[in-house]
Amino acid sequence: MAFSGTSNYIATKDLQLAVNAAITLERPLLIKGEPGTGKTMLAEELAESLGTELIQWHIKSTTKAQQGLYEYDAVSRLRDSQLGDDRVHDIGNYIVKGKLWEAFSAEKRPVLLIDEIDKADIEFPNDLLLELDKMEFFVYETQERVVAKQRPIVIITSNNEKELPDAFLRRCFFHYIQFPKPDEMQEIVNVHFPDLKKKLLDEALKAFFDIRDVPGLKKKPSTSELIDWLKLLVAEDIPPEALHSKDGKAAIPPLYGALLKNEQDIHLFEKLVFMARR
Repeated sequence: MAFSGTSNYIATKDLQLAVNAAITLERPLLIKGEPGTGKTMLAEELAESLGTELIQWHIKSTTKAQQGLYEYDAVSRLRDSQLGDDRVHDIGNYIVKGKLWEAFSAEKRPVLLIDEIDKADIEFPNDLLLELDKMEFFVYETQERVVAKQRPIVIITSNNEKELPDAFLRRCFFHYIQFPKPDEMQEIVNVHFPDLKKKLLDEALKAFFDIRDVPGLKKKPSTSELIDWLKLLVAEDIPPEALHSKDGKAAIPPLYGALLKNEQDIHLFEKLVFMARR
C-alpha cells in the first residue's frame, strides 16, 4: 500500500514519503501548508488511489471531539416517549454515530480526513488523544466498547491558525507542503489544462509569481486561485500579450479578482504598479 500521487494530483517526493511513512507507522499524518495547496485534496486522491472509502470530518469553531465519536439524541427519545413509541426502550436507537465510529466500523481500511483541526477549540486535539492512539472508545449510554476493525489512515490538516498541543503532535507524522516552485506549478497546471498554449502558461505563471512576490500582501494567491484564474483566461480568450505591459513594466493583470481577495492587497498592488510606471 504505497502512494505516489495520481493523474489528478502531483505529489512531491517528500510528500509521497510522508504519506507512506504515516501509513507504515500507523500514525495520523498532520499536513500543514498555505490554504489552497491541496491538503484536503490529498486525502481525496489518496482514498481514490487506494480504492477505499474517504470519510470526511470538516471541523468548525463549534465542533466538539465527542461529535466525532457519537452523540446521544435525548430530545428525540423524549419526544418518542411522549408519543408512546416502542423505540424508547432501546437507548441504542438514539445513539448517532460520528465520523470516527464510521471509520472504526468500516469493513475495508478507510481514509479518515479530519479537516482544518486548528479551527476548533484548543482542547479539541487533546480530547482525541486516546481514541486516535488506541483506536477505541467507550459508549457510556449502551455500555459498549467500540474498537476499530483496522486502523484507518488518518489525514489531519491545519492552516496554522492555532498552535497544536505537544502531546497531540507527538502522536502524528508531520509534513509541511511547501508552496510549489514554478516548474512544479507548471506540472500542476498541466494536469488541469493539458492543452493550454505554452506562451499563455508562461506569461500567466510569471504574472502569478510576480504578484506573490509583492512585499506586504495580506493574502498571497494560492494554487487553487491560479487554476481559477487560468480557467477564466481561457474562457474569456485572453491573449498572452494582455498579461504584461508593452513597455515591460509592472501591469495589473486582467481578471485579477481571481488572485487578489481583499481591497488592501488590490490597493497595494495598484500603488506599486503606478510607482513602477513613473
